[in-house]
Amino acid sequence: MIRFAIVGMGHIAKKHIDAIEKADGAELAAVCDTNPERLRDVSDVPVYTDMETMLKENEQIDVVNICVPSGLHARLAKLAARYRRHIIVEKPMALRVSDAEEMIRAAKEYDVKLAVVHPNRFRPAIRKLKEAMERGMFGKLSHANATVRWNRNQAYYDQAAWRGTKEFDGGVLMNQAIHNLDLLLWLMGPVKAVQAMAATRLRKIETEDVAAAVVEFESGALGVIEAATTIYPQNLEESIAIFGETASVKIGGRTANFIETWEAEGVSEEERAKLIDEINADPFGKPGHQWIIEDMVQAIREDREPIVTGLDGLAPVRLIEAILRSAETGTRVQLSE
Repeated sequence: MIRFAIVGMGHIAKKHIDAIEKADGAELAAVCDTNPERLRDVSDVPVYTDMETMLKENEQIDVVNICVPSGLHARLAKLAARYRRHIIVEKPMALRVSDAEEMIRAAKEYDVKLAVVHPNRFRPAIRKLKEAMERGMFGKLSHANATVRWNRNQAYYDQAAWRGTKEFDGGVLMNQAIHNLDLLLWLMGPVKAVQAMAATRLRKIETEDVAAAVVEFESGALGVIEAATTIYPQNLEESIAIFGETASVKIGGRTANFIETWEAEGVSEEERAKLIDEINADPFGKPGHQWIIEDMVQAIREDREPIVTGLDGLAPVRLIEAILRSAETGTRVQLSE
């Protein structure tokens, strides 16, 4: 069995616990939180209020799952690496490119595996879209759209002092839209340049609650990004759409799980309807966190890189940093030549 420890027993920790319980070859070995109140109901595994103490005392731990506020990810990941534990870190892997790069270097230096939680890659509709793109179904790519129109009201941000802060949380891009931006980069490839605007319109937070950007991919294709937590009164949609010379596909819904459009040259109406019906009948599939846990188990056993690597986690952080720099300076920001 590969034994996991969870650090940070907030909202997202439950998904990690459920995933570990369901995953083949995985076992929960410990939990840690600086707030003892969050540990009161844990009775079946050792509990700790200090991560370094946990790593020193509990030699059974193979993997540390970091589920604390985003601004703390880098420090705790580097600590886990120094104790030669493999790492699964929640999104975003860090709030700054420099921190993400330090995490990658630490994992390499201490020869541990580093995986980033981008679970949306494992949604059935997204996996089918990725397969279609790898087969060349779209021909020459024209452009793509990544849209997140969600609601996070002021009560959401008021739950904890760190929410919406630059130091610990980030804004709509880092906290909510990063899942969609990861998909955009995974499907379309690296971004060459970006021009953007961002604002804090409705929420009393330090960071942006709405942003819009136009990107140029290294392929020459264009992309449009829209992200907001200002949608009234509830989440409206999360979608990603890809357009090329021989295909148009949109995956949408309140979360990007459903095929809304699937048009492709050479695909009959019957084939198209069958595909849409099959995906939309079971749009969620196996939970993404379970995919991540099971993949880490196999990565350790096979001594390979995880499916979602540190470099994968770095890519959307770099894009978001460029979007925010463009919005602040009012200029086009170049990411590559």
